[in-house]
Amino acid sequence: MLNHKGTKTIATPRLLLRPFIVEDAYDMFTNWASDPRVAKYVSWKPHASVDETANLLELWTSRYGDIDYYNWAMTLNGHAIGNIEVVGKSNKHESVELGYCLSADHWNRGYMTEAVSAIRDFLFREVGVYRLVIRHMTQNPASGKVARKCGCTWEGCHRGEIISHSGEHTNLEVYSLLRPEWEEIANN
Repeated sequence: MLNHKGTKTIATPRLLLRPFIVEDAYDMFTNWASDPRVAKYVSWKPHASVDETANLLELWTSRYGDIDYYNWAMTLNGHAIGNIEVVGKSNKHESVELGYCLSADHWNRGYMTEAVSAIRDFLFREVGVYRLVIRHMTQNPASGKVARKCGCTWEGCHRGEIISHSGEHTNLEVYSLLRPEWEEIANN
């Protein structure tokens, strides 16, 4: 059984991972939520206005009272540049799935690997996860690279798993990390 802790603030060498606040709407909108380069690889369409982003953040922030809700703002120098969320979980099977996105202006700098690694450690160490899953669209190999750098193993491809916001059936690559594998990483 998972020992839920909620979205706790986590510091990494370069980032602060913390719960969102509605005041993050401008950063979120301008840094990634309105960017078609980012939305190309997720299931939602680019946001049309800061108000749309603020409405979403109102929903997200209202859930922080739920001890099993996990959604972090990735901040750099006080500005939100991305997010990481537990998008699926099974208490019975002690399993979680992570979803993440990052401002295109911050791609290829190691920020996502740094953040996912810290959240991975939190979920295994404090929440008691046995299995962590990361899935991404086949067209976004950079997400797979993050999963591998965080110790995950490629399990396969779910063909035509989702319909993208452009209406195309899209394959999802599946990666996972099990507790014994994480323990090897944590002990090295």
